[in-house]
Amino acid sequence: MNTFTDSTFDGFLLGIDGGGSGTRVILADARGVELARATGGPSGLALGVERAWQSIGDACKRAFDAASLAFDWRDCALGCGLAGVNNADWLAAFLGSAPPVRALGVESDAYTTVLGAHGGEPGVIVALGTGSIAASLDRAGACRIAGGYGFPSGDEASGAWLGLRAVVHLQRVLDGRLPADDWSRALLRHTGATDRDSLVVWLCASNQTAYATLAPCVFEFRDHPAAAQLLAQAGREIEMLVAALDPAGVMPVALCGGLAAPYEPLVPAALRERLRAPLADSAAGALELARRAGTHRKRTLE
Repeated sequence: MNTFTDSTFDGFLLGIDGGGSGTRVILADARGVELARATGGPSGLALGVERAWQSIGDACKRAFDAASLAFDWRDCALGCGLAGVNNADWLAAFLGSAPPVRALGVESDAYTTVLGAHGGEPGVIVALGTGSIAASLDRAGACRIAGGYGFPSGDEASGAWLGLRAVVHLQRVLDGRLPADDWSRALLRHTGATDRDSLVVWLCASNQTAYATLAPCVFEFRDHPAAAQLLAQAGREIEMLVAALDPAGVMPVALCGGLAAPYEPLVPAALRERLRAPLADSAAGALELARRAGTHRKRTLE
C-alpha cells in the first residue's frame, strides 16, 4: 500500500480522510511514495459540501506547501474517504462541486478505514471519532457496513453520541434533579454555560462536532457512576457492531479513529482479545483509492 509501481499515471496522488472533526491528507508521487502529510478543518458531508471542499482544498494546499511543490488540481488524482457519502444527495452534490482534478475516487470513510487497517486483507474495523461506523472486508474484497446512520439517531459510541448523553447529566444538575458534582462542573466549563438559559443557547447552536467536544470529559470522569454506565453501554454498542459483521467471530478487529485508544480497555473482554492494531489509517486507504482512480482514468483514455 505504500508504493505504486504502475507508470501509467504521472501526476500526484492525494489520499483524503474527511470527518466531522477534521481532514487528514497524504500527498504522494505517482509511484505512491509519500511526500507530505497535512490536516485541515472538518469535511464530513453532513456539515455541507462547500465546507467539505474548502477544508479538503486547504489541507491539500498545506501538503503541497510542506513538500515545496506547486499545487494544481489538474495534476492530482484524489481518493476521498468521507463521512456522509451514504447520503446519495450529499454525494451527488460533492461530486458536482469537484474542482478540475485529474481523477477522483470517493468512498465511505468506513471503506478506506478497513482498507488501510487490514492492508486490503479480510477484517473488521470500528471507526470511532466525531461519528462512528463499522465495516468489514471479506476475501472477495466485498465491504459490508454496520451503523453509521448519522447523528443524532445513530453513530453509537461516537464522540457526538457520548456528548449528547453526557449533557443530559448536566441538564439534570441544573434543574436540581441531581446534585452538582465535579463532572457537572467540568461539563459546564466545556460548554461555557453558567446556568440553564446559557446551556439552552449552547444546545441550540450545537452540531455533532460541538457535542463531540464533550467526549474527553466523559473519559476523564470514567469513575463517575453515570459516566461509567455510559461508557459501558458504548462498549456493548461496539461489540454489537462487530458481531453484526462477523457473527462467527473469526476475523481480526481494529478500533480506529481518535477514540480508539480510550475505548480499547473498556470494550467487553471477549472482543478485547480479538483486537489488533491497524496497519495503516484511513488516509492511507484513501491513497489506495487515489491510485486506483488515477490508473483507471489513464487506462480508459488509452
